[in-house]
Amino acid sequence: MFLTALDISATGLSAQRLRMDVISDNIANVNTTRTANGGPYRRKVVVFRENQNTAFDRILGNLRESFDGAGVSVDSIQEDRSPFKRIYQPGNPDADAQGYVLMPNVNIVTEMVDMISATRAYEANVTAVNATKDMAMKTLNIGK
Repeated sequence: MFLTALDISATGLSAQRLRMDVISDNIANVNTTRTANGGPYRRKVVVFRENQNTAFDRILGNLRESFDGAGVSVDSIQEDRSPFKRIYQPGNPDADAQGYVLMPNVNIVTEMVDMISATRAYEANVTAVNATKDMAMKTLNIGK
């Protein structure tokens, strides 16, 4: 039971850490007008999916209270397909014939809100790990 709780929190920690890395990458590329693909940087978004218990876990579930969840994992990292911003900068080497430059579709405010959300989720998983650890230690001390 305690190990299951720790495993679930560990998957949450890993997923939120990757989410923070992707958000940091978005923020770092807020002004990148030229990538290896030739266009401006396109914002990336992490998509999570629920982990399901294995067949063995479901069999064991018949012996104790059944719980279907097994944590979270990253399903994919997708590009945000929203349109790029156009800024008039005729002197920029990436400007088109009319003098407009396509800028990344990264909104710094959205990224900061997402970063706060990921940080809070990470902290919640750390709290769950610590609470599970405390419960396990108190359980061990019952026999003393």
